[in-house]
Amino acid sequence: MGTFKIEGGAPLKGEIKPQGAKNEALQVLCTVLLTPQKVTINNIPDIIDVNKLISLLRNLGVKVEKLAHGSYSFQADEVNLAYLESEAFKKEGASLRGSIMIVGPLLARFGKGYIPKPGGDKIGRRRLDTHFEGFINLGAKFRYNEEDHFYGVEADRLKGTYMLLDEASVTGTANIVMAAVLAEGKTTIYNAACEPYLQQLCRMLNSMGANITGIGSNLLEIEGVETLGGCEHRILPDMIEIGSWIGLAAMTQSEITIKDVSWDNLGVIPGTFRKLGITLERRGDDIYIPAHTDGYEIQNYIDGSILTISDAPWPGFTPDLLSIVLVVATQARGEILIHQKMFESRLFFVDRLIDMGAKIILCDPHRATVIGLDFKSKLKGILMSSPDIRAGISLLIAALSAKGTSTIQNSDQIDRGYERIDERLIAIGAKITRID
Repeated sequence: MGTFKIEGGAPLKGEIKPQGAKNEALQVLCTVLLTPQKVTINNIPDIIDVNKLISLLRNLGVKVEKLAHGSYSFQADEVNLAYLESEAFKKEGASLRGSIMIVGPLLARFGKGYIPKPGGDKIGRRRLDTHFEGFINLGAKFRYNEEDHFYGVEADRLKGTYMLLDEASVTGTANIVMAAVLAEGKTTIYNAACEPYLQQLCRMLNSMGANITGIGSNLLEIEGVETLGGCEHRILPDMIEIGSWIGLAAMTQSEITIKDVSWDNLGVIPGTFRKLGITLERRGDDIYIPAHTDGYEIQNYIDGSILTISDAPWPGFTPDLLSIVLVVATQARGEILIHQKMFESRLFFVDRLIDMGAKIILCDPHRATVIGLDFKSKLKGILMSSPDIRAGISLLIAALSAKGTSTIQNSDQIDRGYERIDERLIAIGAKITRID
């Protein structure tokens, strides 16, 4: 279990470039199983969760070649399906939430897909019903071994159909799309997720020979094809990391430029941080944040009532950034209500912030009211532990703004989602020591 030691209060300055998007990487890496031809993917983040998936693909028999930092080629022309029923796979697949997305491609191409019950962050209940109901709608037979917590779907040939998803699940939509591209006939998916990373997946599949229309909307239409070919694809910059660096700049009152952010794919993220009073300037495809030496003030609604920021499916505000908004609000002028609708355990890290001196009322598992300190009272460094990726980065930002020394145990959780985070932050002035 890793540990970060942080000396807070140091001003930061400089440029930082976001890594490739973790959530996109976990989707597009699974597409390589849909074709025997070579697929090249660029801007892959070098993080624990993504590397676990690459390792899983290798163990499935996919030929993996590292071409350069962040660039790999994959060729799934000799897939070892027997590995899916091995004890090694049960252990490896269970350690990674994203492993669920290999099921759709395997089912479409080979007629069967298995997966152990995936693990991942302890952020609340994340059911898999959408994935498997989609496969069943396409004609697959479902089975579940309760003793081994092992899921399976099988079909001789999937058949296109109409389906209305009961939730706009990003990974569920991705999995169903990857299954449907090789199904016989037309598949219509209504209430589909439409996040930029899902759009990227659909465009990549089209470049491989799929026929998907409605990309960017919640109504996808897929005409099944017999086979898919190879392609080259580049992953978008990680919008969650971009939002994290916006919050970092504001909390540490630092002048930071975030490079190559793909502005057109950020949706409401810049506007949401502006509601907190944070100044953002677009410079080409970069975000420039000046040092907020006079602080920042939360906007109220036009009738004077307290601002509420909540998460929602795209194009709403992503739940992965609510913890960042909450931390940033602790030093704002004004008050705000944070409403985490999608996960019931993601706000439980606020007790650490309260221990640091933040004024937060945890109303229930989904809502927290934050009363900003306006930098009149600095947070103080404490010993704490990272419960998950997003809470971990939020606590790291709090520690960098705090007075004194903080120690964050279980920092491996942060490494699961952020590439070389200590090195990149040290390069702009942060005082972080990694203790392994």
